[in-house]
Amino acid sequence: MCVIQETGHVVGQTLLTLFSLLLQQYIMLHDMVAAHSIVRVSVCRGNKEAEEILSTDLVPGDLMVIPPNGTIMPCDAVLISGTCIVNESMLTGESVPVTKTNLPVPTMDSRGVDDEIYNTEVHKRHTLFCGTHVIQTRFYAGEPVKAIIVRTGFSTSKGQLIRSILYPKPTDFKLYRDAYMFLLCLVGVAGIGFLYTVVNSILNQVPVGTIVIESLDIITITVPPALPAAMTAGIVYAQRRLRKLGIFCISPQRINICGQLNLICFDKTGTLTEDGLDLWGIQRVENSRFLLPEDKACSEALVKSQFVACMATCHSLTKIDGVLSGDPLDLKMFEAIGWILDEATEEETALHNRIMPTVVQPPKQPLTEQKPAASQEMELFELPTTYEIGIVRQFPFSSALQRMAVVARVLGDKRMDAYVKGAPEVIASLCKKDTVPADFAIVLEEYTKQGYRVIALAHRRLESKISWHKVQNISRDAIENNMTFLGLIIMQNKLKQETPAVLEDLRKANIRMVMVTGDNMLTAISVARDCGMILPHDKVIVAEALPPKDGQAAKINWHYADTMPRSNLNVINSQDIPDKMVNDSLNDNPIIDYHFAMNGKSFAVILEHFQDLVPKLVLHGTVFARMAPDQKTQLVEELQNVDYYVGMCGDGANDCGALKRAHGGISLSELEASVASPFTSRTPSISCVPNLIREGRAALITSFCVFKFMALYSIIQYFTVTLLYSILSNLGDFQFLFIDLAIILVVVFTMSLNPAWKVLVAQRPPSGLISGPLLFSVLSQIIICIAFQTLAFLLVKKQPWYEVWTPNSDVCNMSSEGHNDNTTEHDQHNIQNFENTTLFFVSCFQYLIVAIVFSKGKPFRQPCYKNYLFVISVLALYALILFFMLYPIESVENFFELVCVPYSWRIAVLIIIAINAGVSILVETVVLDMILWKLVFNRDKQGESHLMVTHNPQEVNDCWAGRFLSFLFFCKKKTPKAKYMHLAQELLVDPEWPPKPRTTTEAKSPTQENGSYQIVTIT
Repeated sequence: MCVIQETGHVVGQTLLTLFSLLLQQYIMLHDMVAAHSIVRVSVCRGNKEAEEILSTDLVPGDLMVIPPNGTIMPCDAVLISGTCIVNESMLTGESVPVTKTNLPVPTMDSRGVDDEIYNTEVHKRHTLFCGTHVIQTRFYAGEPVKAIIVRTGFSTSKGQLIRSILYPKPTDFKLYRDAYMFLLCLVGVAGIGFLYTVVNSILNQVPVGTIVIESLDIITITVPPALPAAMTAGIVYAQRRLRKLGIFCISPQRINICGQLNLICFDKTGTLTEDGLDLWGIQRVENSRFLLPEDKACSEALVKSQFVACMATCHSLTKIDGVLSGDPLDLKMFEAIGWILDEATEEETALHNRIMPTVVQPPKQPLTEQKPAASQEMELFELPTTYEIGIVRQFPFSSALQRMAVVARVLGDKRMDAYVKGAPEVIASLCKKDTVPADFAIVLEEYTKQGYRVIALAHRRLESKISWHKVQNISRDAIENNMTFLGLIIMQNKLKQETPAVLEDLRKANIRMVMVTGDNMLTAISVARDCGMILPHDKVIVAEALPPKDGQAAKINWHYADTMPRSNLNVINSQDIPDKMVNDSLNDNPIIDYHFAMNGKSFAVILEHFQDLVPKLVLHGTVFARMAPDQKTQLVEELQNVDYYVGMCGDGANDCGALKRAHGGISLSELEASVASPFTSRTPSISCVPNLIREGRAALITSFCVFKFMALYSIIQYFTVTLLYSILSNLGDFQFLFIDLAIILVVVFTMSLNPAWKVLVAQRPPSGLISGPLLFSVLSQIIICIAFQTLAFLLVKKQPWYEVWTPNSDVCNMSSEGHNDNTTEHDQHNIQNFENTTLFFVSCFQYLIVAIVFSKGKPFRQPCYKNYLFVISVLALYALILFFMLYPIESVENFFELVCVPYSWRIAVLIIIAINAGVSILVETVVLDMILWKLVFNRDKQGESHLMVTHNPQEVNDCWAGRFLSFLFFCKKKTPKAKYMHLAQELLVDPEWPPKPRTTTEAKSPTQENGSYQIVTIT
């Protein structure tokens, strides 16, 4: 009774928690949807004055006035006047304020034709996206900040995100499909029992009412109505254990699916690495030569240098409520020099035009011998208060150009300076060749190999004829040329402390890891190497896909970004390609030591023009950089299309679609991402991933155990009743009640309590019920139970004392007077007989036997002897039933409608039960687990191919034994069912894969009929 109360308490508490979490998710999702529908906005329509309307009444083309104190955008709009500082964490996952400028006036080409059309991607620096938070606005000369609405509702970026959350593609799981098939089989068995009952009853002239009741009764016995509740128990307990680990679940059915995960996609920033960047050092250039690296740029000697001036001005920082905000890289760079930034106030900008500059200046503090406490590395110095630099014009960072630029002027100087900051290769191409060091490429490669993020700086002294007003209309192409190379800024994005250890655990468990990030390619590859996602000797093949242009077909350029010296990059030959080891076993796998890397643009081109290549690329794709939110979702879908069970771990709203689409999405944030993600970790650490997989495997094995137990419970009771129907008997009502409540209910809810195994092993549990090991386990136990029930049923009739039981039967040498007192009522349903009593005791013990046999522990769950409630419950039930059988109590026998049998037969039944238990345990643990699993099913890495090499005679004998048993059990060698395994087998014999360096893959031209792409070698 205590066990039942404890179980009920646990289930009730967990269901209450689940309900509260679902309610919380509903409220958050409702808030996300409603946030843009309850805002009142000011719009200008036609030539009318601004009027306030609800955001639900907005239509594309409306002119919206952005309030000075900011707002949450209810639509997508493009700025036409003023500037805005926006937090786009809803879309990008980066809580970094971004400066949005007004849409520039279109320029005419040489033919006088304006061919520039607004595009959201091209002009995103001028676009305010729905759901983003406008923190602050700036307007000039009294003109309000205005934006033209371009998209509303579900057509907006936020609307598409919410649509992907509300209507995700359904996630299928083999376990649930097989469960329905297995239930259909039980229905078929019930149909056979139904027909048998009807025919047998008619032949024995049983009343129609009894025939109807008994034939329907056999159906309810065969298909147990308690099966869904029993299957849920293991999930409920797993959810409770996950909550103790700080992992909250709003989709419990996903816990079982997590037990099958064999590929995890990780976001980079904030997930694998820390959120911010740290300045490692600088390396300046003088006289076209690199100086030695310096760990700080705040010395007095450098304060008036062009290098420091570039660091002080070339950024997009702004002040919000007196606090510097902006891109983390810009913030770290500006903090490293300790300068001060002064911006024009709102009143000043309202009185002047937009050339009112932002001013930066060095700290005005005297040089002291003691270093300040706030920064032990900062040197302070005395400078004239007149040394200030005004930022006259800013060209925002462009991902397409990979750089940003500013025009600035030192106070008192007549000429202005241009400063550019960006990707080193791009900046070097804009500089005069004689200013770029000869060893530029070698130095840059050394830094990128070590995982540093490198930014290059350049400077140009502008001509004196360029005035302030002319700068406002000059194109950036006129500025960004003939620059002087200044040097490099080296930043580092540190890995989280736990990242390498967690990824190593996943690697040992044969779980593939993929990085999906919005960061640049080189940084992502470097971080992948640092954290162990790409091993030191593995090759990285970069796929650079180009869309069709000027009549040419789309193409992919392949090149290797490995750790070989640059001097050797041009001599890679086919011998450097990873060797393929082909073995006669279809389960063998090549040693995979190459990885594909690509950015979001290449991924989009490949999806559109190279569909046949997509499975091959995702099979070994490890680094996906510059990926947009919808591309992350597409990648997850493509991985699922080749039968991977995909997990996704991220922390931003830009991961929402992928988190929802993946089989197991894990959010490391409790903000927007947690609404879409089935799982949310309280601690922002990827250590939750192996914990979730371990608990998922334990819950999955528990589901298998419970399902098998419930199937055996149904078949055992079905066959017991069928045997009793043959003599027109049945189990009594209280016998049914004792079996269902005292045995089945207690066993089901306690056998599910086994916690997960402490180590994440390489072996994975089966994904479905229709598999060799599980079917053999169930069928073998069914045959054993039926055999021993039949044996007991036949043996009891062979006993010398056996007779058809009547109320006057006295096989126990009891006085007829006392015996008659126990049977004062006539047994109309023929419940009391020797066969009933024998089968009741045998079946009760069989329920407990199969419960123990199916309660497996290692390698996915803790051993069953550590499940103390289960052990106590089973021992108590064993003791109780043994006591009832060996030491009969008259009142108990009357209650259960049992009859007295000789003590010698009770001992015989006990021997039958003991032999039954021994055979069941022997078949399950020895025949199945040690022989058939190892030699026939060969699934020590369930669902994964692995390399098998036989060396010693014992392994050779095992191989021959396996082939013999496979032939014996008609187990033919088959190709792998998973598409990715089958594809890996095909690539073993493909001489053109992986692609060689300096080759190009072109898309099929319309005239080609065979094949979808061709390989062209570039010489």
